[in-house]
Amino acid sequence: MNMGIIKELWGFLMKRKKWWLLPIIVMLVLLGLLIVLTEGSAIAPFIYTLF
Repeated sequence: MNMGIIKELWGFLMKRKKWWLLPIIVMLVLLGLLIVLTEGSAIAPFIYTLF
């Protein structure tokens, strides 16, 4: 993952005071990690039924 993107996003949040975007970004990252990490496991069918 490119650290420049993270720095640019953090700078945007700090400068524009868009604190309400932070929980949305965190949840999207966590859901993405959950899908990637469980892709090849036995619990994958149960995760995909949530969506």
